[in-house]
Amino acid sequence: MTINKLTFCLAVLLATNQSFTRAQTAPASNYDQHKAFDPLFYTQNGNEFRSAGGAPGPKYWQNRSDYAINVTLDTAQHRLSGSVQITYTNNSPDTLSFVWLQLDQNVYREDSRGEAASQYSGGRFVNRSFTQGDEISSVSIVQNGKTQAASYRVNDTRMKIQLPAALKGNGGTVQFRINYAFTIPQYGTDRMGRLQTRNGWIYEIAQWYPRMCVYDDVLGWNTLPYLGAGEFYLDYGNIEYSVTAPADMVVAGSGELMNAAQVLTPEQSSRLAKARTSDQTVTIKDSTAVISPTDKRKGNLTWRFSCKNTRDVAWAASRAFIWDAARINLPGGKKALAQSVYPAEVASTKAWGRSTEYVKGCIELYSNKWFSFSYPVATNVAGIVGGMEYPGIVFCSAKATGAGLWGVTDHEFGHNWFPMIVGSNERKYAWMDEGFNTFINGINTKAFNNGEYYRPADISKTGPGMFGANAEALTTIPDVIQNSQLGNVAYFKPGLGLKLLREQVLGPERFDEAFRTYVHRWAFKHPTPWDFFRTMDNVSGEDLSWFWRGWFLNTWKLDQSVKEVKYKENDPAKGALVTIENLEQLVMPVEVAIQTADGKADTVKLPVEIWQRGGTWTFLYPSTTTLSQVTIDPQGALPDVNRANNSWKVKN
Repeated sequence: MTINKLTFCLAVLLATNQSFTRAQTAPASNYDQHKAFDPLFYTQNGNEFRSAGGAPGPKYWQNRSDYAINVTLDTAQHRLSGSVQITYTNNSPDTLSFVWLQLDQNVYREDSRGEAASQYSGGRFVNRSFTQGDEISSVSIVQNGKTQAASYRVNDTRMKIQLPAALKGNGGTVQFRINYAFTIPQYGTDRMGRLQTRNGWIYEIAQWYPRMCVYDDVLGWNTLPYLGAGEFYLDYGNIEYSVTAPADMVVAGSGELMNAAQVLTPEQSSRLAKARTSDQTVTIKDSTAVISPTDKRKGNLTWRFSCKNTRDVAWAASRAFIWDAARINLPGGKKALAQSVYPAEVASTKAWGRSTEYVKGCIELYSNKWFSFSYPVATNVAGIVGGMEYPGIVFCSAKATGAGLWGVTDHEFGHNWFPMIVGSNERKYAWMDEGFNTFINGINTKAFNNGEYYRPADISKTGPGMFGANAEALTTIPDVIQNSQLGNVAYFKPGLGLKLLREQVLGPERFDEAFRTYVHRWAFKHPTPWDFFRTMDNVSGEDLSWFWRGWFLNTWKLDQSVKEVKYKENDPAKGALVTIENLEQLVMPVEVAIQTADGKADTVKLPVEIWQRGGTWTFLYPSTTTLSQVTIDPQGALPDVNRANNSWKVKN
């Protein structure tokens, strides 16, 4: 190094130190551009399973689980009993010597891990009564043409089955046959249960058969226990199932009813056929038929359903059900059926009398915007469950009315896209289903019936609460999220994050293209958060790591301010020098509204890259006269934690 170069470097270093010293005397700032724009975000390269661009790789694989289930509903004892045959296909390159299954009913046992980990003060996911959980009477394995009793062990909500012969990868198959029963809890932690109405019980049945745990290329076996808050992660496959119930009950379930002629009356069959071609709601079974049934069949009937390429199925049954339906119009001329089942007590048009209209409306909107609805029927069930989603069927509170019923219906059916179609791991990443769904709910509500129930949120007031002292990162496991933070972390903040990304960062056109690409790439597959981040980056053409890091991986706050206004050479006619600041660690693009003394108004938009140089930025505004007011984020579009410093005004 020459003397001149050394002298120059020392001078630069000295100037840097002097600048640092001056900055220390300025108003306190928590901002560090090196953290916000740290280039080391993606710490792993793409591979043959998951590409660097966010798409499934050329050797992406996932295992498959097909089910044949036959159960009987005992309404006297509130019990379900039957059998399930699981055909499991190992598409992984690995040889498996054992498998894991989920026994979710065991969460309702008094000695369950979920019960032990629940707060004594109660809550949505706390048991209010107890059952014996899944009562397994036999487990057998069919492998290599031989049937034999299985060696298995149950640990809380998981069951491990040791295979008599290792299951080969790349397409090896094995069958499991399990006989089981369980008592249906009245309150099934707001995911299933039964409601007493004046015309009989309503049964909402979910997590009702042993299901395979997912074996994937990320973690191998995913065996997090079911504790209540964390939802589900499941394989895809075809599910055929039958429900035997008293003849006076209506059974509604995921998928398509395969034996309508055997279980419906001729009049019901005729009305159902009419509904399949009607955009207006058609009543299949009315209150008169509930109170004074003309169908005198006795004993039991068996309802048979089929649901293809699905990760789960659920169903409901009641003699109290009013049943109505209408046609759903899908892209490409395809059709499906929207239907609702509910008790007579809530049948008014201010309540469940409009349910099928809501089902039809929300599914048509989602299908045209993102990806076509993938099930033949969409059923809304009124019951004890406040709001819970399953493929092609949702459970919503029988007490919901008006805007509340629209909101819960739209939300629960939004889950048919996240996570039913895009099969993320809900047990670990609540924001990838609840948050994404909250985001698309907002777009739907604005569009439905010319915004009948749309009320724009005041984002400007959400900052202090969202970024409070107890804030948790969005990547927190659901069972770790504190009760007071669940709504913020799983629903609101990730939903708002996508809204800001769409409206403030990328714009609707670029965002929608990238988001739609993500849905189509990962439909009926298992994406990770990184697959989502990479897809959005690559399709939009932006390095959004600053946004993912700040909004999703950390609890950084946003505080933009207007520091001061000066004039070039002290002459307003030569332009105004406007200095703005970023005082907290989260960064966003900037919009500044400017008013001049002669009454003119203007807006300046600045990209997020201005904050790469530090937390203070000065720009030249081509004024010809003095400014009277400068306001950052004039529309209140950002959740700024301190809006008191967002404006500069001329002092009178």
